[in-house]
Amino acid sequence: MSIKLAMIKKTNSISWFKLLVVIVLILGIFFRFFNIDHKFYWFDETFTSLRVSGYTESEVVKQLCNGQELSVEDLQKYQRLGTGKTLIDTIKSLALEDPQHPPLYFSIAHFWVYWFGNSIATIRSLSAIISLMVFPCLYWLCLELFESSIVGLVAVTLIAVSPIHVLFAQEAREYSLWTLTTLLSSVSLLRAMRLNTKFSWSFYAISLALSFYTFIFSGLVTIGHFIYVAITEKWQTSKRFINYILASLFGILIFAPWIIVIISSFSKLEETTEWITKMNYTLPFLIERWLLNYSRVFIDIGSDVAQPLISLLVLIILGYSIYFICQRTPEKVWLFVVTLIGTLGLTLMVADIITGGVFSVVPRYLFPSYLGFHLAVAYWISAQITAASLRKKRLGKIVLTVLTYSGIISCIIISQADIWWLKGGSFKEPVIPQIARIINQATNPLVISSCQGIWPVNDKLSLSHLLAPRVQLQLVIPPNIPRISPTFNHIFLFNASQELQALLEKEENLKPTFRTSN
Repeated sequence: MSIKLAMIKKTNSISWFKLLVVIVLILGIFFRFFNIDHKFYWFDETFTSLRVSGYTESEVVKQLCNGQELSVEDLQKYQRLGTGKTLIDTIKSLALEDPQHPPLYFSIAHFWVYWFGNSIATIRSLSAIISLMVFPCLYWLCLELFESSIVGLVAVTLIAVSPIHVLFAQEAREYSLWTLTTLLSSVSLLRAMRLNTKFSWSFYAISLALSFYTFIFSGLVTIGHFIYVAITEKWQTSKRFINYILASLFGILIFAPWIIVIISSFSKLEETTEWITKMNYTLPFLIERWLLNYSRVFIDIGSDVAQPLISLLVLIILGYSIYFICQRTPEKVWLFVVTLIGTLGLTLMVADIITGGVFSVVPRYLFPSYLGFHLAVAYWISAQITAASLRKKRLGKIVLTVLTYSGIISCIIISQADIWWLKGGSFKEPVIPQIARIINQATNPLVISSCQGIWPVNDKLSLSHLLAPRVQLQLVIPPNIPRISPTFNHIFLFNASQELQALLEKEENLKPTFRTSN
């Protein structure tokens, strides 16, 4: 009788777990596509469309920033694949003006919009589809690392409704692809170390090159791989270690053409990343943002009041999970997780403390660290669920349920919002959508803006996605000023420089109805 009862309990436990996994996976897929075009197409995403369409910013400035009246359609032209524009134009655009973004994602997106169209939903759906491939790849990584399907299922469950992953799955940028290629290079490394064959190391080299061509911070992940292999091989020049070095060099060699691009366009790279290196935030601010970013891996409800407590609770879970995995697993397991988290995260943190930059507080730069935390938490929860102790089983189920429900609630809230922190600022300050609503309500409106700064046109391109077709625009480079037709009933200055505002008020005696500025 006792044996039958034990079997029934075990069956019920397995059924509960499998049901949870299936439900959460379905919800994770749903949230990645639900309201995918609801949030506004923000600054960074207009960069994607500009590059994918094969245009450069200099082309836009030359053709549009001349003070002539423009329609919304005139700006939208540069957000769609241009006639005669090819993949070569996309790659050239990146090489000339955006070398910190390698071309793999943008090349895929170029063909995606060529086949399926230029709509916001279409281009964002590419990231959503790529993010679905993360599930099997993460599961495979858990099989290689932990030799446990339970850990794999828990990890996939957690990442399916992870707010940070769902947010970026609806972002027309390369970060879902970077998550995928990071997982692919990581699992191929573990597989190559286990098999130690030419094919497995060749696969690692190719996956490494794909990761490099997705995002340049893959170099820090690769340093983590080197530390992991060197320590596990006891710093001995074993056959496995030599094969690793050769495979890594081959992966870097494949990436060499873009390394040359980065070196040749280094001044442009410095110019476009200057904002991130000169913020000079205090250490308390940095710590606050670090806690906030890592808490968003599991919960993001947009509450300034509750967020500090949430961050503290998540920090406790993350800290204990890392401690637990370091205590309970062999070196080759815990070291991989720790290097995945720390090589990127700690490097950026230390660099920011020394230089005053903010690389470590930009959430999109931290995905490899997020993955490491997912692995650590998934292992700890799995160990509780499969433990002999009934108390530990209950604890594991409670933590897994709380984290998944927290993720689901976060995704529900995020899916209904017009804007979130991801879209260039606090979700409480929907600046561009609010501006567009005001302009669209006006009768016969004209928008005047200046083309200046590092990114002279992307704020205008972002605004154009929200403007009514009847709105007219005039873009200028001061000290030039536009000739304003008297037929317009309402004049708006949008991100106009102080110089342009002063010139318009002096020369045109213009008193704008509504003004915005950086």
